[in-house]
Amino acid sequence: MRGDREAFAMLFEHFAPRIKTFMQRSGADERSADELAQETLLAVWSKAKLFDPKSAGAAAWIFTIARNLRIDGLRRRKRTPTQDTAEVDLEFQVDEGPQPDAALAASELETRVRSALSVLPEDQLRVIELSFFEEKAHAEIAEKLRIPLGTVKSRLRLAMNRLRGLLGDLS
Repeated sequence: MRGDREAFAMLFEHFAPRIKTFMQRSGADERSADELAQETLLAVWSKAKLFDPKSAGAAAWIFTIARNLRIDGLRRRKRTPTQDTAEVDLEFQVDEGPQPDAALAASELETRVRSALSVLPEDQLRVIELSFFEEKAHAEIAEKLRIPLGTVKSRLRLAMNRLRGLLGDLS
């Protein structure tokens, strides 16, 4: 038993600083690196019987265990939401408001649509205004303008085709 403790002490003395440095180079802070080094060496000691010298060297096996423990720790932290939301920097919060150029784009689009509408014949323009801007049903438009329902639909179709041609693809 005394030999086991001495062997572990020698193992720890040799590998702990190396594992700690490896962890810090991987992005861990000093405290986490210390904890991972200790956890790694405890895992190495408890799994020593599983080591196969034919598959890899002892150092490679030990550093593989260390790397895997670090990855497991990072995964655990990702799954556990932080309780303190004050840690979140404002610069990383998503601004869900309108984009700065949205007003300009909307203004340009409005200008294009107004220009295209001004080219339409008066009878088609009136049907478009009633249908889209006043949100009237086709039957209401026919009644208001005292024209057949089929004429309302024809004028709308002609106007929309003309607008598509004038405006092109707005997406």
